[in-house]
Amino acid sequence: MATKRMNILVYSGTGSTVESVRHCLYSLRRLLSPTYAVITVTGDAIIKEPWTASCALLVFPGGADLGYCRKLNGEGNRRISQYVERGGLYLGFCAGGYYGSKRCEFEVGDKKMEVVGNRELAFFPGICRGCAFSGFVYHREAGARATQIRVSKTALTKGSVPDVFRTYYNGGGVFVDAPKYEDEGVEVIADYTERLDVDAGEGSACVVYCKVGDGAAVLTSTHPEFSAVNFEPDIDVPGFEEVIKALKEDEKQRADFLKACLRKLGLQVNEEQVTVPSLSRLHLSSAIVTDTAQLLQALQEIITMQEGEEYIRDENDIFHLEKPSTWSLGSLAKALPSSTKDNSEGEQDADSEDQDKILDYDKVIKRLVIHDKDQPESKDTPYFNHQAFFANLKHYESQSRETDGTFGKSLLYGEVVTSTNTLLEKNTQILRRLPTGFTATATVQVAGRGRGTNVWVSPAGSLMFSTVIRHSMSLMPQAPVVFLQYLAALAIVEGIKTYDRGYEHMPVRLKWPNDIFAADPSDPSGKTFVKIGGILVNSHYSSSEYICVVGIGLNTTNASPTTSLNALHPPFPFTLEKLLARVLTCFSALYTRFLRTGFDEYFENLYYKHWLHSEQIVTLEAEGGMRARIKGITSDWGLLRAEELGWEDRATGRVVTLQSDSNSFDFFKGLIKRKQ
Repeated sequence: MATKRMNILVYSGTGSTVESVRHCLYSLRRLLSPTYAVITVTGDAIIKEPWTASCALLVFPGGADLGYCRKLNGEGNRRISQYVERGGLYLGFCAGGYYGSKRCEFEVGDKKMEVVGNRELAFFPGICRGCAFSGFVYHREAGARATQIRVSKTALTKGSVPDVFRTYYNGGGVFVDAPKYEDEGVEVIADYTERLDVDAGEGSACVVYCKVGDGAAVLTSTHPEFSAVNFEPDIDVPGFEEVIKALKEDEKQRADFLKACLRKLGLQVNEEQVTVPSLSRLHLSSAIVTDTAQLLQALQEIITMQEGEEYIRDENDIFHLEKPSTWSLGSLAKALPSSTKDNSEGEQDADSEDQDKILDYDKVIKRLVIHDKDQPESKDTPYFNHQAFFANLKHYESQSRETDGTFGKSLLYGEVVTSTNTLLEKNTQILRRLPTGFTATATVQVAGRGRGTNVWVSPAGSLMFSTVIRHSMSLMPQAPVVFLQYLAALAIVEGIKTYDRGYEHMPVRLKWPNDIFAADPSDPSGKTFVKIGGILVNSHYSSSEYICVVGIGLNTTNASPTTSLNALHPPFPFTLEKLLARVLTCFSALYTRFLRTGFDEYFENLYYKHWLHSEQIVTLEAEGGMRARIKGITSDWGLLRAEELGWEDRATGRVVTLQSDSNSFDFFKGLIKRKQ
C-alpha cells in the first residue's frame, strides 16, 4: 500500500523563530493550498513520528541552525537525510540554508556570535559562510536589508521568472564556490549582485539547488518567503522604512521567484496566490428555536455589557453578541462613513477591512448572532442550509431507537472560523455551560487543529465539526472515556454507509486509533488507501465529569489535498448538511448504547468490520523491533493488542498491548513507533 505525499511540513521546534515560521506558513499556504496541507512539525515529531510517507516537502525556516543541531543531530538528521535521498524534498531558508550545508561558518572571529562546524545533512557539499553582509543582530532588524539578487533563468525555467529583484535579507550566508560543485548535482539559482563582507570563493551564490539521491533540496540565504505586507516599521532601526518600501516595490517578483523555486522542486503551484479569508460571523441556532433562548440564559452570568452591547470575554476569544435585527442594522452602518474606534487592547473586529497579512486570530472579536426567533435563512448563511440540516436530523432521528435527540440539537455555524475545536475547547467558561451534543461546524477553518501541534487551513468542501460530550466520572468503570475516539470513528463510517440506500459499499475504513481512510479512486486495484478524515478529542475534568470536545474533519466534496467522498463515485453526491446530520445521529445512537453496555462484543465486531488492521504484521519499535500480528483492541481501555511472532512468523503466545497516546502507527510501513 502507498500514501500520497500531501503535507508540507514547516519545522517549528528548537532553533526556529515564531516570526519565521509564520512567514513560511503565510507564503506557502498561498502558493500551495489546497493541493497540499501546509502544517508545522516539531523536532520530536521528526524523530519519532511516521511523517515521511505523506510529506511532500520539509521546510526549515529562519532561526538559529545551532538549535536545529542540538535537537536533531543523530536520529533526526538520519531520518531527514533518508527521506530526501529516497525522493523527498527539502527547502531551507536562511538558518535552514546553513543547516542544509556540509559546513556552517557564521561570524568567524566574533567571540559572541561565532558558530563554526560541520553539519550532518550536507545537501550542499560545501560551506555556507556568513554573514554575507555585516550588522546582523539576533531578533532585530538592525542588519536587515532589501538585497538585490540576480536569478539564473537556465536553472529556473518554469513560469514567470524575474531577472533581478530585491528580497529580504537578515543574517544569511553565501554558498562558497557553488559553481565548482556542478558535477555533484549543484545548480546556482541566484547570486548576490552587491559586494559581500565575506569570502565567497568562486561566484556569490545565495540560492542553490542540490540533487540528493532521488530527492532534492533548495537552500536560500535570503528570505523570499517574507512578504512586505507583513512588516511593520521598526522605529528603533533607522532606514528600515526604506527597506520595507523597496520590498513592496518588488513584491510580485518575490512571489514569482518563490513559485519558480517550488516548481523546480516538482511541486504543483497555484498560478495565483490563494488568500486566507477573513473571519465571518457565527450563527447560533437550534432545531427548536426556543432552545436557543435557553442556551443564552445558561450563558447569562458570563455576559458583560459595554456601551450597551453584550460581550462574552472568555479565555481564548471575545464574542460580541448580536440579534439578527441588530446585525442587519450593523451591516447598514458598516456601509456608512464612520470614525475609527480606539481599541487599547489591540482587539480587531471580525468585519475590519484588513489587508491580506499575518493576523493574530485570537485578537479578532468574534461576532455571534443569536437566532432565538427563527433559524438562519439561506441569505444569512449561503454555504450552509440550516433548514436542510435540521430537517435531515429529524428524519434520521425518527429512524433510530437509540438516539436521544441531543446531538446537533443546537448548532454554532460560521462560514469562516479559526477552528471549531478551539472555539469550544479553549473557551472554558462557555464550554462548562454547554450541553452534551452541542455542535459547532464551519465551511472554512483558517487555523484548524489536528493531533499534536498541527494547525492548517481547512478548505471549503470538508465536513468540519466539533461536538461536546459531558461524560460523568461515575460512568468510567462501565464506559471509559477513552473510547470516544473509537465511537466517533464508527459514527463517521456508519454515517457514510447509511447515508441513504446504495451507500453501504462505500470503500471507507478505519485506521487505529482515529483516522478515516478511503480506497484511492485513481488505483483500479483498490489496494491503495488515502486518508480522508481524522478525529481529535480534547477533554477537561470538572466537577466529577469529563467535558470532551470531539473534533472531526472529513473530506467530502473537496478534491484536494487527497481525495474526497464524492470522488469515490457514490450513487449521488454527498451534501454537507445531510452528512453532518447522519454522522451526528449515528454518534448519538452509538454513545447512548455505549453508556448502557460499554464497549461490548457488538462494538468490537462493528469496529473490526471497518478497520484496516486485521491480522496485519507489524514491527514494534518500543519492543526492540519485535515482529507481531495485530489481533484487535482491548475492551477495557481500548489498547491495541499485538501477538509476538517468532520463527517463520509463528505465534509465541506473548501478547503486547499498546496505548494510542504513547505510540504512532505507520500503517503503510507496518511500523508502530513509541512516542516520548
